[in-house]
Amino acid sequence: MSHLEKSFSYKIRKVLRYITLYGPARTLMKIRGQFHMQRTKDFEGDIFLNKVKTSTSRFVGLIGCGNFPYCNSAFYLRKMAPDFLRGTYDLLPQRSLSLCSDYAGAYAARNVDTILQDPEIQLVYIASNHATHAEYAIAALDAGKHVHIEKPHVISQLQLEQLVGAQKRNPRGMVFLGFNRPKSRLFKILKLWLNKEQGPVAINWFVAGHKLPDDHWYYDDAEGSRIAGNVCHWTDLSLQIVGLERAFPCEIRATCPSNSKSDYAISILFADQSLASISFSAKGETFEGVREILNIQRGDVIATLDSFDALKVARGTTTKIYKEFFRDHGHKENLVNSYIAVRDGDLSRAVSAEYSMATAQLFLACNRAVRDGKVVTVPAIN
Repeated sequence: MSHLEKSFSYKIRKVLRYITLYGPARTLMKIRGQFHMQRTKDFEGDIFLNKVKTSTSRFVGLIGCGNFPYCNSAFYLRKMAPDFLRGTYDLLPQRSLSLCSDYAGAYAARNVDTILQDPEIQLVYIASNHATHAEYAIAALDAGKHVHIEKPHVISQLQLEQLVGAQKRNPRGMVFLGFNRPKSRLFKILKLWLNKEQGPVAINWFVAGHKLPDDHWYYDDAEGSRIAGNVCHWTDLSLQIVGLERAFPCEIRATCPSNSKSDYAISILFADQSLASISFSAKGETFEGVREILNIQRGDVIATLDSFDALKVARGTTTKIYKEFFRDHGHKENLVNSYIAVRDGDLSRAVSAEYSMATAQLFLACNRAVRDGKVVTVPAIN
């Protein structure tokens, strides 16, 4: 159910709470995003041309114009470069038109090839339905574009092999992934503390996610499952903590109630004997958004990260507490990083084919462990 369909008192409480969590500007954009998703105005012909000024900053194309790109991708990119947006495309042209109009894009297209063949578009942000992420990314790379792919970047082993193949045959094409949380300030601080110690890490995630109706598209097998759509965030974060060079081969075990589509207990034993456990629950409404709590230990460092609001770190006799004024999941830095990399030609900001492979292998294996109820081994990444 859209928040617009809730009671007036619910909406007021939601807005007030979100202001304390995300600030007035971000909350306002979330409200506008709800109206954006309801818009029905279409455009005639194959393309809607907007009257905007020419700018060297205008080199971004958006494929997929739903709530996330409206409230996050376009929101933060406009703060970075007001004239960032060249073209938009969505299966629903109403959304493409809405986002293009509200963010002063040059045009909205009815055909995705318009975006892919536009020589002025250098960077394509892909936030379509999950099953099409890899398809669009491969087409964009082969068209000479750079790509920012929202999670998950693939939903199958075949897609992964095809995407990595496209990365390798287009070595100048930069790829960025939508795993935003590693870019958050508190996570960076946590990693600095962990790097003071040696040896394996004990990682425990408890995540309470949004309850979804049984017919939600996340549960469609063709879209890759909720593990690919949500749990991939925390498998990726665990990989970031352990490190690519110490992670593989790893073993994955999972437990899932037989009558549940959204409750998992997943354990990952990494090559260096680090152990990550991820408990994901979606039993009811999460009024404040996703709740995610990390408890972690490495050597003398013991830390708790609570929903990217607060971090408490203890090391020996030292205890430090870090807090954010507003919740920071790293969206801004992750999204803007891709734009800056393309603007400056900085390949070091992009994701390697090896990392694209590794993080996807991890969440795809978790999905198999949940689905089949068997131990799954992820081999060393070649």
